[in-house]
Amino acid sequence: MTELKRVAIVGSARIPFARGGTAYADETNLSMLATTLGGLADKYGLRGEKVDEVIAGAVINHSRDFNIAREALLDAGLSPRTPGTTLQIACGTSLQAALVLAGKIASGQIDSGIAAGSDTVSDSPIVFGSKFQHRLLAANAAKSTGGKLQAFTKGFSFGELTPVAPSVNEPRTGMSMGQHCELMAREWGISRRAQDELAVASHRHAAAAYDEGFHDDLLVQCVGLVRDNNVRADSNLDKMSTLKPAFDKSSGHGTLTAGNSTPLTDGASSVLLASEEWAKARGLPILAYLTMGRVAGNDFAHGEGLLMAPTIAVSEMLERAGLGFADIDYFELHEAFAAQVLCTLKAWKDPAYCKDVLGRDAVLGEIDPAKINVKGSSLAYGHPFAATGARILGVTAKLLSQETNKRALISVCTAGGMGVAALVESAA
Repeated sequence: MTELKRVAIVGSARIPFARGGTAYADETNLSMLATTLGGLADKYGLRGEKVDEVIAGAVINHSRDFNIAREALLDAGLSPRTPGTTLQIACGTSLQAALVLAGKIASGQIDSGIAAGSDTVSDSPIVFGSKFQHRLLAANAAKSTGGKLQAFTKGFSFGELTPVAPSVNEPRTGMSMGQHCELMAREWGISRRAQDELAVASHRHAAAAYDEGFHDDLLVQCVGLVRDNNVRADSNLDKMSTLKPAFDKSSGHGTLTAGNSTPLTDGASSVLLASEEWAKARGLPILAYLTMGRVAGNDFAHGEGLLMAPTIAVSEMLERAGLGFADIDYFELHEAFAAQVLCTLKAWKDPAYCKDVLGRDAVLGEIDPAKINVKGSSLAYGHPFAATGARILGVTAKLLSQETNKRALISVCTAGGMGVAALVESAA
């Protein structure tokens, strides 16, 4: 049996994230992803060089982006001999891309790979309803001018021109992620104040990270933007408390607001992974090692909580690794909503949940808040769906590169009732 290789995280690059409709209003998933990959290539001397594989994707995309990973890497200046694979698993896209590449590197199939993701709400596809869609297809298939005209006009009504608004509501429930998270917050007794406190902490940690220069070598300028435009250094509980519920506006019990939920965001991010031999042969750094990952799903359509699957992914991953929370120094928990993080933390220390859902005889336990998202997370930086995983992995690798013998756990919730988790360890 082939001995598994260690998977090195060489480094990362991303463009600053921007609130939808602001700095990147005229950009596309392809342009943002290409800029990000170009920045990564410049950072590590990869222009014109062959990388064994690029895996990337976007959640909200146009049909023109069917091959976005390949097109972006070519636009970025990587060698045309570099293959590109397009992958999508909602908010876990770029972290899952990293785990797929890690498996290939560990088993010796490849020596290098780039995991990336891009998403834009500013360039969301606007489509027509099925009736007008079929009318256009029929007109295109008609052979004669008369046939095309008849296909286009017969039975036509102007109502067919009403566009279908973009939506990321869950197909099985018809509910948005925020509406689902409201139900979770109610089930787990998560207060509005606790959510606001977590959001304020995320902004303050992110602002402090900028002040100390932590992000200086992680960001690639894009159309003049040099830092994430959602981070608020002056965020405070007084301001947070004035915001109205965003998803449950009528019951009087809504707790999720625009402040304790991630904003609609545009952006792209990337991470370079490699075998130790590949990195050392090129004189490239090894910041940390990606050692394990796990993807899980749950029965959210029947009450398990849309964004609770990370509890399962983390539990199963730690069991396979023979580790517990006491063995983890940093917890990087994606903040889709403050309530999601707080529900997760509460579930891991709940005896009934750990037994009935996670199949554990004992609770996973409580996590020291001082170990969670120490550089801030998605509530502050924003959340371009497919890009978030690579952002978190890049931050985690740099964090661990500054210390020895440390271990970090990453957890990302996704649409569709899934969760992606990973373990990262210091290189020294």
